[in-house]
Amino acid sequence: MNKNIVLTLTGHDRVGIVKDITNILVKHGGNVETSRMARLGGEFVMLALVSLADEKLAALEADFQQLQDEGFQITLLQTESDHAKKYAGWLPYQIEVLGADHEGIIYEIAQHLAQQGINIEDVETITAPAPMSGTPLFTMNATVLVPPNLPFHKWSNALDEIGDKLNVTVEVTMVK
Repeated sequence: MNKNIVLTLTGHDRVGIVKDITNILVKHGGNVETSRMARLGGEFVMLALVSLADEKLAALEADFQQLQDEGFQITLLQTESDHAKKYAGWLPYQIEVLGADHEGIIYEIAQHLAQQGINIEDVETITAPAPMSGTPLFTMNATVLVPPNLPFHKWSNALDEIGDKLNVTVEVTMVK
């Protein structure tokens, strides 16, 4: 029976690292279901959901030892099977935040969402220089799940107020 495993890996970026990781996974019959990979500050980061036969996990961990010996940090975590049931009926929304970069933007948004009982499913942020001035611009895109009994205007209006306080624009759209 296949299990879903969350694989996290971080370490110094080098040519061929994705090939080496996926080679180990394929060797053990693992399949990458979903993944994100990036170079952050010169370090390679991988986050992946891997489907793997339960009896192959120990051998997979052993084969990752070579990468650990190179200095990579690796964790393998079996996922919970009841996640879909836990959030059944919750409503998906996309939140986009744009503005001049400064400390606390992610925190203020995340704090509000947590206080409302809203689950953050996915979030991506980036800071890039503005085309003309070079001023750092912040962009955040998040997918959230909102409890079905939470009125939209209650949490979204407060999010707009937080955006005003932070001097960023916040747009919320329902995911179809």
